[in-house]
Amino acid sequence: MDRAAFFGGTWCAAADWFGAHPVEKGYRFRLWAPHARAVSLAGDFSGWEPMEMTCRDGVWECVAEEARAYDSYKFCLTQADGKTVWKADPYAFHTATRPQTDSKLAPLDYAWQDEAWQRSLAEKPLLERPLNIYEVHLGSWRRYADGSPFDYRKLADELAEYVSDMGYTAVELMPVTEYPLDASWGYQCTGYFAPTSRYGTPRDFKYLVDRLHRAGLAVFLDWVPAHFCKDEQGLYRFDGTCLYEYDDPLKWEHDGWGTRVFDYGRGEVRSFLLSSALWWLREYHMDGLRVDAVASMLYLDYGRTHWRRNKNGGRENLEAVAFLQLLNATVHREKPGALMIAEESTAWPHVTGPEGLGFDLKWNMGWMNDLCHYLKMDPYFRQYHHKDVTFSLVYAFSERFVLPISHDEVVHMKGSLRGKMPGDEAMQLAGVKSFLAYMLAHPGCKLLFMGGELPQWKEWNFAGELDWSVLQDAAVSAAHGCIRALNRFYKNNPPLWENDTDWDGFSWLVPDDSSNNILVFLRRDRKGRELICAVNFSPVAREEYRFGVPKRAEYREVFNTDDVRWGGSGIVNEKPIPVEATPSHGRETSIRVRIPPLGAVYLQGRGAFKQKKGADHP
Repeated sequence: MDRAAFFGGTWCAAADWFGAHPVEKGYRFRLWAPHARAVSLAGDFSGWEPMEMTCRDGVWECVAEEARAYDSYKFCLTQADGKTVWKADPYAFHTATRPQTDSKLAPLDYAWQDEAWQRSLAEKPLLERPLNIYEVHLGSWRRYADGSPFDYRKLADELAEYVSDMGYTAVELMPVTEYPLDASWGYQCTGYFAPTSRYGTPRDFKYLVDRLHRAGLAVFLDWVPAHFCKDEQGLYRFDGTCLYEYDDPLKWEHDGWGTRVFDYGRGEVRSFLLSSALWWLREYHMDGLRVDAVASMLYLDYGRTHWRRNKNGGRENLEAVAFLQLLNATVHREKPGALMIAEESTAWPHVTGPEGLGFDLKWNMGWMNDLCHYLKMDPYFRQYHHKDVTFSLVYAFSERFVLPISHDEVVHMKGSLRGKMPGDEAMQLAGVKSFLAYMLAHPGCKLLFMGGELPQWKEWNFAGELDWSVLQDAAVSAAHGCIRALNRFYKNNPPLWENDTDWDGFSWLVPDDSSNNILVFLRRDRKGRELICAVNFSPVAREEYRFGVPKRAEYREVFNTDDVRWGGSGIVNEKPIPVEATPSHGRETSIRVRIPPLGAVYLQGRGAFKQKKGADHP
């Protein structure tokens, strides 16, 4: 044990020492509970008769020679106040399946087959690739006929095949760190080192990650260091004191969530969280972590009526800020290339980059809120809210962003992605296709929650599966095909993703045509190759729509969401579009384009512009 690092809050390998580890005979158990009066171990291997543990520097230890793989166990603590409680192992690698709360011994050995994936990461880091992320809640993606969820291995083969076929480049898993309540979706954790046993064993979970990697997909884990639940078997008042949470009524709880807040100023807690983060990256080959609820960590007044200012008189949680900086620096040092993604919903400066919190990416919650507000409107009223689709470019390059349409936006009466769209089925499906075309062309990495791509009409239900039956409808199936083609087009066209972080990769062509609900912009890769995206958020076709373009000989349509193949009305640009020496929108040359109702068009320029003889110079 590196005692200095553990108590100093910098140890990122605590899971290699604490918890249960095989020895020559049986398993050795270690537990940090410095204020407990006594601790004993009991499990299947002892017939649940308590085995006494010895203590040194607050760490309790014993060896159970009869312990075997998959045995259940717990610790019996006589807490500081004399109360006796049974606690699960905070460093357990496996757990009993709910409603049972025991920890379980589990072998972790696994023959990984993702060497090709790991080599590819060394050659080309994820930030240099197109990132189009498919967010998944494992328990409700697919289910068996009896209503039970797929296990990790069944999920692995079907999910890998489906996601890669759909053209996504990465999967983000909603929390799989063990949790007691299905309805929490994994965001109220009890096991920070254990993949939930709902779907199988640690080996089974490794197979899932391995299979996704072999399909060429990055895998990110939604990780929750902001709070933990108050179930008695968990971290809550672990040894009768506030061991993991703040010992301060003004800081220790998120009132709205009913959960406890980690004490980021305590070295042992920082080491616990650092070790958890690195455990998933090392042991389970995760390619990065999406850190949940960062805003709740940063502010002392987040969700609180009563709070206390920090030593500088501000509302920032200085300990949490320091922890996040330490977390990101540690991950980048110990697992180079791993991506740290922040769900941060405020205007905190420099969430990404080493000069600030140190994250690699930040969820663009402003863009998400603006677009969800805009999409729900009757198209007639969208003209008065045009800024909802343009304002994001004011700050698009202030951070490195992910554009998220996540699980939070398709539940609790917010409507599915399709359900947000006004009108009949045809209008809704057209709206989904055009929005996703706009989203894929907008600067920033992308994230879409499962079901949005079907696109299903029902809201997400964590207790069921996606509404796969909608694909039996020909119109929905065609829209699903369009989304597949859009994803593949995005992946194969660097102008849409290679230059996402500055104005070199983006130019407005028509930002202000609010009366027609039109916007047109250009994307450019590092070699200067360009694509134009024109989006019509109204149900009225725009024939012969003129806008200024860079000087080329002609433009050709390379994608149109209104193509009859995708269930559209067929308002397309079949022939090359000549560039004319007619000024428009501040440019010397322009084109006239058909833009379909509730549709999006991608255009690519070819050749060099030549002034026709006898034509007036602009």
